[in-house]
Amino acid sequence: MKIEAVDFFYASMPVVTTEADGSQDALLVRVSGGGHVGWGECEAAPLPSIAAFVCPMSHGVCRPVQDSILGQNLATPADIARMSVQVAYDSMDLLQAAHTMSGVEMALWDLLGRARGEPVWSLLGYKTSFPKVPYASRLFGATPQETFAAARLSRQQGFRAAKFGWGPIGRGTARQDADHFAAAREGLDADGILLVDVGQIFIEDVERAAERLPALEAAGAVWLEEPFQAAAYEAYGALAKRSGKVRLAGGEGAHDTHMARHLIDYGGVGFVQIDCGRIGGIGPAKWVADYASARGVTYVNHTFTSHLALSASLQPYAGLEGHRICEYPAAPKPVVEAYMANRIERDGNGEIRAPDAPGLGMQIDAAGLRAYLVDVEIKVGGRLLYRTPAI
Repeated sequence: MKIEAVDFFYASMPVVTTEADGSQDALLVRVSGGGHVGWGECEAAPLPSIAAFVCPMSHGVCRPVQDSILGQNLATPADIARMSVQVAYDSMDLLQAAHTMSGVEMALWDLLGRARGEPVWSLLGYKTSFPKVPYASRLFGATPQETFAAARLSRQQGFRAAKFGWGPIGRGTARQDADHFAAAREGLDADGILLVDVGQIFIEDVERAAERLPALEAAGAVWLEEPFQAAAYEAYGALAKRSGKVRLAGGEGAHDTHMARHLIDYGGVGFVQIDCGRIGGIGPAKWVADYASARGVTYVNHTFTSHLALSASLQPYAGLEGHRICEYPAAPKPVVEAYMANRIERDGNGEIRAPDAPGLGMQIDAAGLRAYLVDVEIKVGGRLLYRTPAI
């Protein structure tokens, strides 16, 4: 089948704040071909991502993403990989291309799976989809009392694991942060799995990050996520040598496989977290999962938005039985809840799996999407390049 159309849908909350919550807006991608439709989602700012698909060519290696996608044949996973390589070369000077292609690539896998009647994980070569232990992904509270309440709520909702991120951590003293770590542990109870994400707050300051290690270890945290900027491999490596029982986690900022590989090889991470909506899609994420597994590093998905993104993020390691933990969007904003017609629900053991249905197994609620749809029009020199499509 040929790729006949690629459509983008920019959905947003009526008011977007500076809160570190990526579920306040979304960019859905619909790819059509051969009488079938596939859906994907970019984890990136919507407007520049749309622009990267339709913008006028600047020169030979700064072409719009659409030039490498529209009209292409899609029959096998190799065709998806071929298109990804073409985008990487022909749009190498268009830095948003990787994020745009991430959503398009997801939709291509969904389209191919639906056309062939197979789940994406099967197309990736896995024989089965193993259960994963979801952790509730939440933000730290403004006070330790709020953090405790969020942790307690996670257990009440049936989550054995919870991750707390961002908020005030790293903005005050190590002692203040320790109070939050202790509150999270108390709220989760002694048997809960505690994960901590500090959102790159220490930039590349190894000493400030190391000051938090004793309190993290006392609270029984499994990992310290993103202490530094995504490509600060030297800082990661230095802290990894001092982190003891608390392993480092990172990788959500990787927008290609090289960045993820460097975090493993030079950064010393124990957990590599990949967002299919950033790294280029499902295929590159699967490569990282295989690379990590061969080197004794645990692969984890990064997902803070919708269940469409969650399904896509589960596919690359669905068949890796020993890689058990997964991020689960526990409290997303209404916009990303509205456009999903189905969800990936926890089973009686509190676990989830990548769906067995064809493609990604997820359905879009058109009415819910329309309720939050942002009307966008892009013109250059009087020529219409993009208009919000019909849904």
